[in-house]
Amino acid sequence: MSQDVSTRDIVYIALFAALMAAINLVPAFQVGFLPVPITAQTLGVMLAGALIGAKRGALAILLFVLLVALGLPLLSGGHGGLSVFFGPTAGFIIAWPFAAYVTGWLTEKNWHRMNAVWFFIFAAIGGIGVVYLIGIPWLAMVAKLSLFDAAMGSLIFVPGDLIKAAVAAVIAETVRRSYPLMQAAR
Repeated sequence: MSQDVSTRDIVYIALFAALMAAINLVPAFQVGFLPVPITAQTLGVMLAGALIGAKRGALAILLFVLLVALGLPLLSGGHGGLSVFFGPTAGFIIAWPFAAYVTGWLTEKNWHRMNAVWFFIFAAIGGIGVVYLIGIPWLAMVAKLSLFDAAMGSLIFVPGDLIKAAVAAVIAETVRRSYPLMQAAR
């Protein structure tokens, strides 16, 4: 594939930015003792990387993040605007394009062996590992917590994130079998 962005690329990028917005319509699940609700947001990040690849997936999520920065209320709970990038959870949002890229890059490099298990592993590495790698230090800095305390506080979200990785894996494997979007990205 050439370095130029094709019409197909633009369509996939816009489609997955819209998918990310649609996923954010799923109501957040508020756990009484947690200040941050559990959302489906990282599911969209994982799917973007797994289904349309590193470059297009990252650009789709970056477009979504830019729309949020412009004030569109696209985040779970109808939040948007620059203020969300100054709070304790901003690092997680900033991590999303990187997470989509890593998920997509791993998927592209291993396309010949992809199945639901590999999709799960790569979604977990990108959609959990990368997101936490960037999000937890930001949380620690802004909330004035130790890195350890921020990491321990984030562990409560890992089981839900693993479920999202499993859902992304099943969806990605189903799409790969019926309509392999990634072939155009390789």
